[in-house]
Order: sequence, then structure tokens, then C-alpha cells
Amino acid sequence: MLAETTTPQMPTADEEVWRYSRIGELQLADFAPAATHTTVEGAESLPAPDASIVDHLVASMTRHDLFDDLSAEHHSTIAIVVPPHTVLAEPIVVTHRIPTELEGAALYPRLVVHAGADSEFTLVERFESHPEVRALIVPRLVLHAAAAARVSYLGVNLLGTRVWQLGHQQATAERDSTTLLATVALGGDYARVRTDVRVVGQGATTKQVALYYADGEQMHDFRTLQDHIAPRSTSDLLFKGAVQDTAKSVYTGLIRIGEEARGTAAFQTNRNLTLSEGAWAESVPNLDIRTNDVKCSHASTIGPIDDEQRFYLESRGIPPDVAERLVVLGFFDDVLSLLPVGALRDDLRSRVEAKLTHRESGR
Repeated sequence: MLAETTTPQMPTADEEVWRYSRIGELQLADFAPAATHTTVEGAESLPAPDASIVDHLVASMTRHDLFDDLSAEHHSTIAIVVPPHTVLAEPIVVTHRIPTELEGAALYPRLVVHAGADSEFTLVERFESHPEVRALIVPRLVLHAAAAARVSYLGVNLLGTRVWQLGHQQATAERDSTTLLATVALGGDYARVRTDVRVVGQGATTKQVALYYADGEQMHDFRTLQDHIAPRSTSDLLFKGAVQDTAKSVYTGLIRIGEEARGTAAFQTNRNLTLSEGAWAESVPNLDIRTNDVKCSHASTIGPIDDEQRFYLESRGIPPDVAERLVVLGFFDDVLSLLPVGALRDDLRSRVEAKLTHRESGR
């Protein structure tokens, strides 16, 4: 007898991993699959990717839902393979653009990254769109850091407010590797990123940082997993967000320490500012610890601007609107300082200021 196959169903907000989401609003039939417009800069010196490595990494990516299956069917793949002992001085920049002619398109870009043993490089992935285009983008990132590799990834969401993003990232850290996964999310209508980090090598270190800011009716949605399988490894997570107008944000994260992961240190922090009466944020950190001899912590906060900080600035003659702007920018400073591409920090800071200015002008 042939085994029965099941067709993946559209997820719903009744599922824990989609809880608080807006997935019920998505009419998938309204979007038609199309090729992604993608450019790559900074990888010219690299050899052609080894197909066997790329195929192995793609096969290793866990499929969680319908969107992973759709990506497997319709993907446009970019592969970056950095050979062992290679150090790249300049970042690789991968840019996905959604022009007006892709109105109503469903795009499935897939980025496969392998950092060879003892290699070092930074990769930036940008998502941009024409401000008026309506589209769905379903990006997938598969990142593998081999032994002693040092790899930094920065994803930047600058999408227009008529674009939905449903992202999934999976990173694997081998022995003594160092991995940074950074995200700046400013655009999109509903923008979701699920990030699964698997620490499989002893002595590996991973860090996840994110800055997100939603205004109008935007919603940013983050789901993270710090999965420690090997002993004496380290992970740290710092996510900071702000919401204003009637915007929303969600963060749910899990630190999972396996039975063999003795001597692990894992930390998780999520901070949120609510800048308007109608804004809403949710934060749900979790721990699943299955061994002793570990150091773990999680923390989350949701609230308005600190009145004492604002009063301190106003008492020194700074106007109230400027004082609030300085407090919010200061709130994001520690995340901005951790971004791997310093040249982008001023631009991203200016984009945050633009959202603050929009808020102030709407009062």
C-alpha cells in the first residue's frame, strides 16, 4: 500500500508558532509566483559554488509549513560559498528589489551561505520595493559556519507598506565558529522572520540582534530558536523594537538546551517601546533546559518612554519633541553599535529618525 501524503495547509493563528500573527488576512491566491530581481556585489573573487555543498545545505533546511514547501517549489537561489581560510575585507551585498512590474507577485528568494573553515566575511541581504507595489516575498536563508569560521549576516527590510514578508532563516554553527545574525526591520505591511540557530559544535558562539520599528498599521513579527546541541557553547540575543500609531510587534523566543549541551551559556533579551496609545507589542521568552551546569537567562519589557530620561533632557532646555527623539535613538544605540557594517549605521539611524519625525508631525 502506498503511504498517504498530506498536502500542507495554510497555517492559522490557532497554532502556537503563528499565535498573535495576521496570517488569517493573507489571501495567497491573490499572488502569482514570479522570478525575483536580485543583484550580488562583492562576491566576484569567489570561485563558483560547489553544487554538492549547496545541495546538502538546501536538503538540511527543515520545512515547517506551507511556505517552506512553496519556497522549495518556486525558489530563485543565490549561493555564496567562501573557501576555507579566506578573509574578505569588504562585505558581500545581496539585494532583492520588487519593482512596479511585479505588482501582485509572490517571490521566493533563497540565499544559501557556506563559510568554509577558518574563513571570515560579512554578508548583507537587502529587501527593497517600490513604495506602491503590492507583493508577497517569502525569503529563505540557509547559513552554515564550518569550524572556526567567523561570519556576520545583516538582513535589512526596507520594503514598502503594501508588501508582506514571510521569512525563515536557519543557521548552523560548527566547532569554535562565531556567527552574528543581525536584522533591521523598518518596512513591510506584515513582516515576519523566523530564525532557527542550531549550535552543533563545541565552543561555538552565536549572537542574534534586531532593531525593528513599526508605524501606521505595520506589524513586525519575530520567532527565534537558540538550539544548543553541543557542550560548552554560547548564544546571546538582543532584540529591540518600537511601535507607534496603531502598529504592532510580536516577539516569541525559545532557548533550548539539549542533554549533551553541558557548560552552555545562553541569554535572551527583548525590549519594546510603545510610543502611542493605540500601539501594541507582545513579548514571550521561553526556556527549555534539559541538563545541569548551564547559565541561562531571559528578559523582556514593554512600555512607554522613560519619564525620568525625558524629564532629565527637558530640564536642560531640550524641547519635548527633541527629548523624545533622543531617548528613542538612545534606546536603539546598543543594537546599532553591534551591526556588522558600520557604513550602514548612519543611513539606518536616519531612517529611524524619519519615522520619529513622521510621528511628531502627526500629532
